[in-house]
Amino acid sequence: MQQAQPTFRPLEGVKVIDISHVIAGPFATFHLTQMGADVLKIESPAGDVMRRGARGPQAFVALNAGKRKLRLDLSTPENLARIKAEIAGADIFVDNLRPGASERLGLGWTAMNALNPRLIYCSISGFGRDTGRSAYDHVVQAATGMTLASGAETDPPQKIGFPLIDAGAGIIAALAIVSALRERDRRGAGMLIDVSMAGAALQLMYPLTCEALTDGTRPVRQGSQAFSGSPAADLFPTRDGGQIAFAANTPRQFLALLGVLGIADLANDPTLFEKPLTADAPAAFLRAKDPPAVKARLSAETRRHDGADIERRCAEARVPAAVVRPLDVFAREAVAAGHLVTTNLEDEGTRVVSPGLGFKVS
Repeated sequence: MQQAQPTFRPLEGVKVIDISHVIAGPFATFHLTQMGADVLKIESPAGDVMRRGARGPQAFVALNAGKRKLRLDLSTPENLARIKAEIAGADIFVDNLRPGASERLGLGWTAMNALNPRLIYCSISGFGRDTGRSAYDHVVQAATGMTLASGAETDPPQKIGFPLIDAGAGIIAALAIVSALRERDRRGAGMLIDVSMAGAALQLMYPLTCEALTDGTRPVRQGSQAFSGSPAADLFPTRDGGQIAFAANTPRQFLALLGVLGIADLANDPTLFEKPLTADAPAAFLRAKDPPAVKARLSAETRRHDGADIERRCAEARVPAAVVRPLDVFAREAVAAGHLVTTNLEDEGTRVVSPGLGFKVS
């Protein structure tokens, strides 16, 4: 198994005080840690709730490996003075407590800016610092329209099955923090960063969000069909009982897919398309007169072949396609092929294999 070497450390020498917990805040500071920052994680006397999750210590270590950790009861004057002394010499402070909680502790932005004018103060919350609302990932999914943008039109509201917004908020917070460091170098002063999970949700749905803000468009629930709307960008059944995803979004890609499946005549069917499809047509998303009929013809053909065989032939023909796989299968394949460089995280006697920061540096 490949491991990334810790040579990319652009934040070496940067000091971070992190009083966040659960996922969004710790994931933000995980990125900072992996880029070389010195992160001191302050936990309550009982410890971060992720230590006691159903998945065991691995869930905590995956988000917090490499950080220095200290359990403090911040309601006592002695411990509050101790953490303020740390903040006075820090570059970054990260908080994802319920809005108003840091202020009640005496660790709000105004007080910390007076203590350390160069401090970058990153506040992560469900709906923004000024709302006072607390939230978790699935609550924000419901509030922002994500559950009504997922699934098909006939489905009930459908939650994304993993904490997408938590992770997205953490990544956005990390991006904001490193940008703020650059701005501090230019201006010489710290700043307050207000990151909300709701804002992260809108970024994750960015094209849909822009349409809604521009003309009030409500997203059409497309199920497994791609955002392009092409009838050949969907999931299709295979002979071995699985499914394969095609992204034949343009006429050129669709013609290549028809060649792979041996049904090139479909492109000339006047009941399906207004005019015969040609590979030299200007690039545009594929449209059909009868999309369900197109999908039915494709499904009839994919049922005659195993998914792996179709995937291989599509790759040769440069048609975007992939067999539907579980995450663990894809991860093993990606590591074996050298496409994924992993990092071993070891903390408090627990080892976790991580995909790192999601990018490579040469």
